[in-house]
Amino acid sequence: MSYFTSGREGGRLRAYAGALAGVLAALLGFVSVASSEPLRRSGYAIGADTCGHGDLAFPRIQIDMKAGFCAGLVASEEDRLKFPRSIVQLPGQGLFVVADMGGWGHADGRLLLLDPRAPQGQRLKELLAGLEYPFGLAIGPDRKLYASTAETIFRFDPLADNPRGTVETIIRHMPGRRVNLPDGTRVEESAHPLKQFVFDRNGRLFVNVGSHSDDCITPAPITKPCSAAEGASAMASIWLFTPPAGGVFPALKPGDPDPPQTVYARGLRNSMALALHPNFPEAGYAFLQAENARDLPDIFKPNEEINAIEQGRHYGWPYCYDLSTPSPEFRGVLQSGAYKSFCTAGAIYKPPLSLLPPHGAPLGMLYYHGGKFPELEGKLLIGLHGYRPTGSRLLVYDVDDHGFPKPSPAPVRYHVSCAADPTRSFHTDAGEVAAAPFEELIAGWHRVNGARPQGAPVGMTVAEDGAIWLVEDKNQSVIRIDRAAGEAPPPLPCDTRSQAMIDQLAAFVARDAPNSARLTNLRKGLVERHCVGCHSDFGLKSGQSEAEKDRAVLGFMLAQDGWIYPGDPASGKLRTRLRGIGAEKLMPPGGESLPKTEPGYARLLDTMDLLVAKMVPGTRMRIKPGPPQRKFFGKTNKECGEIPAGKVVVVTQSSAVDKPGFSRFFRPADPYLNGECSDGDGYYIRQEFLVPVQ
Repeated sequence: MSYFTSGREGGRLRAYAGALAGVLAALLGFVSVASSEPLRRSGYAIGADTCGHGDLAFPRIQIDMKAGFCAGLVASEEDRLKFPRSIVQLPGQGLFVVADMGGWGHADGRLLLLDPRAPQGQRLKELLAGLEYPFGLAIGPDRKLYASTAETIFRFDPLADNPRGTVETIIRHMPGRRVNLPDGTRVEESAHPLKQFVFDRNGRLFVNVGSHSDDCITPAPITKPCSAAEGASAMASIWLFTPPAGGVFPALKPGDPDPPQTVYARGLRNSMALALHPNFPEAGYAFLQAENARDLPDIFKPNEEINAIEQGRHYGWPYCYDLSTPSPEFRGVLQSGAYKSFCTAGAIYKPPLSLLPPHGAPLGMLYYHGGKFPELEGKLLIGLHGYRPTGSRLLVYDVDDHGFPKPSPAPVRYHVSCAADPTRSFHTDAGEVAAAPFEELIAGWHRVNGARPQGAPVGMTVAEDGAIWLVEDKNQSVIRIDRAAGEAPPPLPCDTRSQAMIDQLAAFVARDAPNSARLTNLRKGLVERHCVGCHSDFGLKSGQSEAEKDRAVLGFMLAQDGWIYPGDPASGKLRTRLRGIGAEKLMPPGGESLPKTEPGYARLLDTMDLLVAKMVPGTRMRIKPGPPQRKFFGKTNKECGEIPAGKVVVVTQSSAVDKPGFSRFFRPADPYLNGECSDGDGYYIRQEFLVPVQ
């Protein structure tokens, strides 16, 4: 029997369950409002407001959105989501399939069936498990569901009693997590192993084969082209698979070869966002691609790209970025041979159609077609996943008859969240440039204490009723966008650790000789050796003294959202990234081998823990077991939030003079603040709630 009840009776049951769930949610919301303590799911504060109607009404989450739109939280970490990356609706069904990758470095991905009308906590059913990096999902020309792993593409029936028994693999030997480069180098974890793919109207299959590294830089001097991006099996490219007559790929039997492939276009570092327009391919282009460009240290350089993909063209990686800007590392390659003047010659190289905000990380893109939002009809939607101020949003572009975003002459400005400059213009090394302007359907999806976490949208789809569904991997959530009445609420302020707070924490470290020495060791042995250049320069500049370098690195780490919680090393994201704990990618790349290959590296990780644990003078105490949450307060008795039992705080006054019966503790930028108290220098909690750290 199917896991979900089907037919007319099942619809009534689902409707009844949905209505009951709505009543319960409303009651819970009323209770939460009455007690001034909202429910929390996946880091979002959930109140009584809903988004949607009937059995598709979900708790409304506080995201800054365009007027007339709202976002409802469909599924969360309570539904045991781990790392959701894509979503698609099954044709003619009110059901969806979600690809949950599980995390990086593991083969524990799953495909899940989502019934949004089921009760909260019962909306997901596991279809397939033990998959290596499942990502792409699409309905094929035969109306069947297709999915990808790091090396394969397959189809299956998600509604079968035994979905695994229906799996038919059509491609199985693409470059995956582990690749052998043309020079014989073995890469144990390719930088971009995920396989996004699309079918065109003729049943042809286009697949992203991402680059093995950020920029293909080899030890200097670089005198030869990037071998991994050359030849008939080039990475950093789009591969084309053409089906036999009839337009459907056959299922591969044991021993069958993969269908023949050609490199359709190359020089594309990582094509995670692909979209087909109804006029393709008659317009001469197969589809649009949104490029995840190289990670130069500058936060506003280089820009991401929108490319119109033509067969046989080269889109620049790793030789060019932005609009024909030569990569300085490949200057020698671009001065002679086949790539002489490559970035400006134009015979093979095709510059971007338009630029996207730098480091925005576009991971999802589609043309909207649906009845719910007529004002979006035919427009291009792009989700930006990036964690920098330019990311965490959903863009909307006007397009021409070819589906191309419409460019405007320079300067074209875009909004920057949580930054000193509220807007910036698109520019390259040559100055301001033309680009396609956009609106923001979701704007500034950055963390606000007590209201919402930072968002990281990945895959999205338009449901048959016209609603927009998206998955968000940073907070394990599925979100549905619907129509909202009235004006949009005012934007919430971004929560960032103040410069004054960063300076105070840096002063604590500088005054403590052992911790100051730990910081120097970390800067030299970890940051400068393994981290600089991956995503940022960590504030390091030429001409700085040793002390200035230490302050710059510490200031950068303290300014990042959730990287460090002083006194509590176990809670910071920097620790989980360095040790490979959780779903996010290990930092630095290849770090899993460093404890074995680099003497002292494991001690560096322990040194980082000590630096954070001893950053603030005081006594580390743990919240005493008992109620699930313990309230804490400001100096004026204002309730600031609740901390879960078991969490660690740094007590600066065990018996606070200005608040008898309370201990004063220090834990700035705390994720458990409710927005009522600023990020001050101390909070207060009842003494009986604390026990020493064992």
